[in-house]
This record gives sequence, C-alpha cells and structure tokens, in this order.
Amino acid sequence: RAPAMSFRRRFGPDDVRVLSRQRVFDGYFAVDRVEVSHRSFHGGWAEPVTREGFERGDAVGVLPYDAEADALILIEQFRAGCLGDRSGPWMLELVAGIVEEGEGDEEVLRREALEEAGCALGDIEPIASYYPSAGACSEHVRLFCGRALSAGVGEVRGLPEEGEDILVHRLSREAVFALLEAGQISNGHTLIALQWFVLHWERLRSHWRSAG
Repeated sequence: RAPAMSFRRRFGPDDVRVLSRQRVFDGYFAVDRVEVSHRSFHGGWAEPVTREGFERGDAVGVLPYDAEADALILIEQFRAGCLGDRSGPWMLELVAGIVEEGEGDEEVLRREALEEAGCALGDIEPIASYYPSAGACSEHVRLFCGRALSAGVGEVRGLPEEGEDILVHRLSREAVFALLEAGQISNGHTLIALQWFVLHWERLRSHWRSAG
C-alpha cells in the first residue's frame, strides 16, 4: 500500500463555538437548529450563522466477500428517499446499520450481516470513514469489507418490526464490476465500498482463500 500522506487542517474543534442548539423535529429521525460562530480564514471570528442539521446517528456498513466463490453478497431493499427514481425505490446495497450508544462497530456489523443477509463473517478489514452529507447531516459512516463464511442467498430477511423487507443476492465479482462500470450502483455506501474493492480484491482473495 502507498504510505499515508500527512495533512494538517488549519482549524480544529476549538475553533468553533456553538451559541445555541434547539431540537425542532423529533420523529423517526431528528432535526436540530444550531447557531454557531467559527474562526475565519481571513482572521478573527465569522459572524454567527444558523443551520438546521439532520441528526441520524453514526452507521457502519460491511461488504461481504466470498473469497472461495469470488462473489459478493448484496441486499435489495426499499428506500423511501428514492421514491422519485426512474428505476424505482429499491436499491442494491451492502449491509448497514445504525450504531447505538454503547455499541462497537464490529458488534453492529456482524449482527446486521446476520439479520439482513443471514451472513456469518470471518475476517474484517476497514475501508473508509466519512460524512455522506456534511453540509446538512451529522451522520458519520464507517465502512468495512468482511469475509463471508455463509449467506442466506435468495432468502427474504430483516426485522418486520423495523419495516425491513430484504432480499439477499450473491453476485459474481465480474457481474458486480459490470454493474459498477455501467453506473447501476447508485447507493453511496455501496459505491464507495466497491470502488475500494476494485483496488483490493486480488489481495483479499489470495489472503482469505489461504485462511480457509
């Protein structure tokens, strides 16, 4: 791997002041209105601004890879945010879940893999950590690739009490790469994970196949 490049941001956590915070909506998700001031690149402090932020909580996602079969486990499910999509509001995705207070990332991703895909995972490797929409949402996502030991391929999974209705797929690596190349992967978490996987699959397959 290439060595990590060092980069130091001009400002940090001590360079912003939260002047007020108010919960303005509290439903399935929440919205907070905050007034903040921060240091300016021109010097001094910027004038206070008011922003609404979507409070979704942190999430983890895992891309299960069956190294023996050279195939990926992906799930298909309904997404309300895509109601206006011409292809319909069902997305092909990796496994993901919200991290509740007191939970660890690996605990959540292993649980969600079993719940959503009937997938038992072996080795886990980190992919990326990022904010999907930092201008409007506090959600922080951490992505991983996991060695798939089993999967409920063709099963309908998920927790009915959470409104989940999930179909489990196993797709060959070549088929997934073709979908990626054709622009057929439109879920952000999955897109980022697969672009990473394109760069690392040969190493993973060699290592995880030898791990048995």
